[in-house]
Amino acid sequence: MTIENECIGCIIAQSGRVCEAIGADDALTQKILTYVEASLAHADFSLSPPVIAAPLYEEMANFAKKIDLYDEQKDHATAQALHYMPFLRKTIEGSNNPFISLLKTAVVGNVIDLAAEVTFDLHGAITSVFDTVFSHDDSAFLAQQLQTAKTLLYIGDNTGEHLFDALAIEHLQILYPHLEITYMVRGNFIINDVTMKEALEAKMNQICTLIDSGVNTPGFVYERANLKSQSLFDTADIIIAKGMGNYECMTPSMRKNICFLLKIKCSVVSRSLGHEIGSIICKLD
Repeated sequence: MTIENECIGCIIAQSGRVCEAIGADDALTQKILTYVEASLAHADFSLSPPVIAAPLYEEMANFAKKIDLYDEQKDHATAQALHYMPFLRKTIEGSNNPFISLLKTAVVGNVIDLAAEVTFDLHGAITSVFDTVFSHDDSAFLAQQLQTAKTLLYIGDNTGEHLFDALAIEHLQILYPHLEITYMVRGNFIINDVTMKEALEAKMNQICTLIDSGVNTPGFVYERANLKSQSLFDTADIIIAKGMGNYECMTPSMRKNICFLLKIKCSVVSRSLGHEIGSIICKLD
């Protein structure tokens, strides 16, 4: 997807929320807002929103003298997610359809997005997701493909959400014991996206293979990925790509058998997918 005018306003609004989140004083706030607005005045509309946003977040971190701009918020999101893990595990294990339950467990964590138009309510999302249908539902086709697949590349999205990904991966391995699963994280700190640091802290290396994509964008950009990640992207039998950033970066699809698993949180992605904001999506291309 390429950036639209609405994306510009969204990124500017998000820069204001960044200032609030990190407790920026008036001088720092003005510096950040002025920089972002000036940069976006000449935005390249041939690029995707995550590619446009990446250098802006990097510079905001520099202004704030932080390596990880959202470190405290990521810790908070992880603590919130941990609180719900026993309930989600019990729900999957007691489900009549554990595959659908693990997919919904994975997608519910996608509300933890500090760059979205809408604020997230993790409790509300978790208590309602299992009674919510996928607005676009290719889950049956995905299950069919997984029966014969040997390798799955699972591309993560946000911190906190990665714990729900881990739970989903655990149960995918129970349902498909022949499947070799690799979990891909971002190449450096960007917004609240999951990196190797958070994946290792969650001990995800004990349940699957971990790989650092090398990308500096809030979404997988093939051209920016390291060679190992590009090779894995090219050769994996199936890819599950979590979240709007990955959808924006990989649409139109570069290959077959990519399953986009996300919650719609902005009007631009809503129009692209043809479903309302708030919808949950399981779309296999």
